[in-house]
Amino acid sequence: MAETLEFTATAEQAGNRLDRAFAGMGGLSRSRVKALVEAGHAARDGKPTTDPSESLRPGVRYTLQVPPPEPATPLPQAMNLTILFEDAHLIVLDKPAGLVVHPAPGHADGTLVNAILAHAGEELSGIGGEKRPGIVHRLDKDTSGVMVVAKSETAHHALSTAFAERDLERSYLALTWGTPSPISGSVEEPIGRHPADRKRMAVVARGKHALTHYATERAWGAACALVRCRLSTGRTHQIRVHMAHIGHPLVGDPVYLRRTPAAARGLPAGTRDALLAFPRQALHAQSLGFRHPVTGQPLSFESPLPADMAALIATLDDAV
Repeated sequence: MAETLEFTATAEQAGNRLDRAFAGMGGLSRSRVKALVEAGHAARDGKPTTDPSESLRPGVRYTLQVPPPEPATPLPQAMNLTILFEDAHLIVLDKPAGLVVHPAPGHADGTLVNAILAHAGEELSGIGGEKRPGIVHRLDKDTSGVMVVAKSETAHHALSTAFAERDLERSYLALTWGTPSPISGSVEEPIGRHPADRKRMAVVARGKHALTHYATERAWGAACALVRCRLSTGRTHQIRVHMAHIGHPLVGDPVYLRRTPAAARGLPAGTRDALLAFPRQALHAQSLGFRHPVTGQPLSFESPLPADMAALIATLDDAV
């Protein structure tokens, strides 16, 4: 059961940080409190607050919901997986949208790691770490497409190095609002945490170097475009942040599409409504190519557009 910590701020506590006030209560560290607050587990007089640095106000009641402890290691959970290739060293699969890659706050189970543990059994346990066994890269929960998972320490080390050094071929297909101009090019802007919203990333001066190459494959007037993106770096939400930065956020993006885009105005009402109601970012990891970490053999895999993105494109074809 979750534990509830609470207190009413005194005059002496006025101005103190929220995370410092809860630190020590229930044996929690300040870093743990900060993570819980940012994840939405805190409230001020019953209203949610996600700012761990918030200054306390005298007479105000603060609460913190502490979830029960999670298992030290992920548990196997059988799920249907679309496996493109498998041998003694690795698994290549087609991840569906909606599947979280590894356990994290708010997603203790039901992840790809849980499914892979059930599929591969003991041979995967501990490869690359207890919390994220086999994981050498990840896709956002609502991004679909090709992923590779290591099944041996040799493969984990070699694949991790390949991803770190970008010694592989990876391309994504994204459905954007508006057509980029020029229709192909590169976005080279640093990415870091948004200064006001820690759950978002943003182009910030002190961020990490990030480089995205894009090329427009199809366009529907000025309304939408199907864009192929290739990454020279691997920052969190990189494609989503960079495309939004140049004025072409991804259709359905719940984080970086902040308002109805101007590009939507020229579409028929039914088409516009379908695009605006799309429940996830329209982003698909379409291809992945790398050398086998043991044999050195070149491997290349592709995943077709998932049904939901294909249906959106059909809707655009019918309207434009």
